[in-house]
Formats: sequence, structure tokens, C-alpha cells
Amino acid sequence: MLYEAHFGIIIAFNFICNRLYRHPLFQARCASVGRNVSIDRLPYVTGPVEIHIGNNVWMGGNISIASGKILKEPPRLVIRDHAEISWDVSFAINREIVIEEYARVSFNCRISDSDGHPRQSDLRAANAPMSARDIRPVRIGRYAWIGNGTHIMKGVTIGEGAVIGCNSVVIYDVPPYCLALGNPAEVLIRNYGRPSNRPGESAGVGTDRAVRSQ
Repeated sequence: MLYEAHFGIIIAFNFICNRLYRHPLFQARCASVGRNVSIDRLPYVTGPVEIHIGNNVWMGGNISIASGKILKEPPRLVIRDHAEISWDVSFAINREIVIEEYARVSFNCRISDSDGHPRQSDLRAANAPMSARDIRPVRIGRYAWIGNGTHIMKGVTIGEGAVIGCNSVVIYDVPPYCLALGNPAEVLIRNYGRPSNRPGESAGVGTDRAVRSQ
């Protein structure tokens, strides 16, 4: 009984903190927030990023959102309706990252629209700012699943319904409804996980394989 009471107190304390402190504080930091947004812990936000959150979004704890003022336009993070962002996910944003409807990002992932430093070794040593050409937006399509430990690099588009295997490094676009994994991530199966034809029917898995997404 004492064990259950201990965790009951923790759950109640977190609920009160979310309703009275974390939610209002995070909403005040966002440019727009939809209905029924749930956060497990207060995200850590730095820089001038504009944050737009849709309806019925869930965000776990220890989420980091870091941004810089490199371009004239402010960087943007857009998380659309019914998307889910798990624990220990970090965003590095200098232009734009978009998470579309029903997409799910598993725990311990990193999504960045730049390398965070110049390519040239002398410019890195001098702590020079990045070039605008090295900042390219990232988009994760509707219903996509991003496996835990994945790093999605600048300029990547993850197609609708695509699945990225755990601990992958994605540097190329992934087409819709494909299974991709590895470092760098390669498309292994196409026509993977398409929607079922009727409720309760499992989605089919294709056998068309490719060496690398185009």
C-alpha cells in the first residue's frame, strides 16, 4: 500500500504542476496552441523560434527546442494535430521543422535543419556563423513513425506513413510508405504499412526493395 501511495502522490503532484504551471508557461511561449495539448514536462526552449502546436498533441518530457537567428525570418517549429513527440527529443531549428498530422517521434531522437556550424574547418575554428545555404527545412509526413535514437538531418522529407528504424541517421528523403533504417538510412521495403482496407485488417507489406531512397 505504501508503494502505491508513493506513486499516487507523484502522479497527483505532476498533474497539479502541469495544470497550474507547466501548461500555462509553455503556452505563453508558443505563437499558437490548439486544444487538448498534453505535456509531461516543461520543454526547454532557447532562441527566437516560433512554436505552433495543433490540436490533441502529446509531448513527453525532457524535450529541447534550440534555435538561432541566422536568417531574416524567425525559425519555426510546427507540430500539427494528433502528432506525438516522446521523451528526450531535441530540435535544432534555424529555418523550419514541420511534424505533420498523426506523425510519431519516439524517444531520444534528434531533428535538425542545419549542422550547427560551417563546413569549412577554419570558419568552425573561428566560431563563424553558418551559411544560409546550409540551413534546409525538415518535414515529417502524416502518419510517419520515427524510431527511437534516430537523427534526422537537414533538408530531409519523411514521406507519409514512412517508418524509420531505431538508431538511424537520415540524410536522404524517404518516400511515402517505406521502411528505412541504418546509418545512413536506406530504404529496405517499399509499400510498407499502407492503411488497411477496412477496420481491423492489417496493412500489407510490400517486397519491393531499394538500395537507397531517391
